Amino acid sequence: MSKFEYLKLADAVAVEIASGALKAGDRLPPQRSFAYERGIAVSTASRVYTELLRRGLVVGEVGRGTFISGQARRGSAAPPEPRGARIDFEFNYPLLPTQSALISKSLDGLNRPEALEVALRQATSTGTQAARTVSAAFLARKDWSPDAGQIVFTANGRQCIAAALAAVVAPGGRCGVESLTYPFIKGIAARLGVTLVPLAMDEHGVRPDAVQKAHRDAHLSALYLQPIIQNPLGITMPPGRRADLIRVVEKLDLPIIEDTVYGFLDDEAPLAALAPDRCIVLDSLSKKVAPGLALGFIVPPPRLRESVMASVRSGGWTASGYAFAAGQRLMDDGTASELSRLKRIDAAKRQQMAAKYLSGFEIQTNSKSYHLWLSLPPHWRSQTFVAAAARRDIALTPSTTFAVTPGHAPNAVRLALAAPAIEQLEVGLRMLSGMLNAREEDFDSTE
Repeated sequence: MSKFEYLKLADAVAVEIASGALKAGDRLPPQRSFAYERGIAVSTASRVYTELLRRGLVVGEVGRGTFISGQARRGSAAPPEPRGARIDFEFNYPLLPTQSALISKSLDGLNRPEALEVALRQATSTGTQAARTVSAAFLARKDWSPDAGQIVFTANGRQCIAAALAAVVAPGGRCGVESLTYPFIKGIAARLGVTLVPLAMDEHGVRPDAVQKAHRDAHLSALYLQPIIQNPLGITMPPGRRADLIRVVEKLDLPIIEDTVYGFLDDEAPLAALAPDRCIVLDSLSKKVAPGLALGFIVPPPRLRESVMASVRSGGWTASGYAFAAGQRLMDDGTASELSRLKRIDAAKRQQMAAKYLSGFEIQTNSKSYHLWLSLPPHWRSQTFVAAAARRDIALTPSTTFAVTPGHAPNAVRLALAAPAIEQLEVGLRMLSGMLNAREEDFDSTE
């Protein structure tokens, strides 16, 4: 058999998916059975399944098998754009009923000609001294105050990730990440030619011994971590784990790209408080203020600042002058801090409601977080549960979206609690609770 025969077989399965002969949620036979049916070696069948996983056409669920993902027409396993579901548990942008009025008051006067003349000018990756000073004061946390002179700006948090990753990991290099992580890091890394290496986790976050093993086996160039209210698991690293992790990365001489986008919901300082020369801190205004008013912040150590600035410029990721002007006003007059305070109260209220309706089910979360991780009962599969919820106009995110390694996703879903109005949130949680208590076969695709 030709060494490319597995590609022809993968193409044949892809045609069956595209034609509808194989539908989303259908289970492929075990690899040995597939090999027997096609008259091929088991090793070839394994390569076929790996290729289908790589294309995003199938998903693997640990202990359950390989299933058609329904991604054939997307051509990518990346998260979709918001779909306008009636109850959105998929996208996590907190919007308070009062925030538009607060933002409007803060931005009053920005439309005056003299203000617009400044706001509409070309901006740079370092902004102005005033913008850096205001941003440093706004980002300061317990036990950590960034140096205003080190701050670099982008247009949003994702661009912060891309710029930091490009600055410390060369094309062809490897970056260690939590085994379940922020989904968009996968697409960013692929476009930069960076391989992501999953790091084993426990209830305290990434295990230091996993970092050592990954570096020994794969020679890492950096780590990308979320130490405060991790997405999707909600973990905040305790002091002991932080100290152990820092000892390991200092011994291995690895930089940490530290994503703190959910850090405003907690009082914990970033890892940079322990290792300022080791950590590149990332943050943005999108969660604190609003998704439509984004401004990204990168706080690198002095030795990496020039590399980060070069990445921002070469990537075309510089924020607009208007975003600088609006963001500076919101931070300077206390509006952004007040919105952060109100959203902490809102997140806690939503978590309490989720705990009420999902009691009796296995959830992992943080009482301060806007999301939770729901492990499904054995009679449900992640993809089928998401599809059944979608037919009830509820949008969820399956575990496969967060898994770094294809085929290694737990049987779980993430619920983002921020978007629905409180009344919608209660209705949605009640509906999901009813679904969890029912069985998968009660929700066929024809209802």
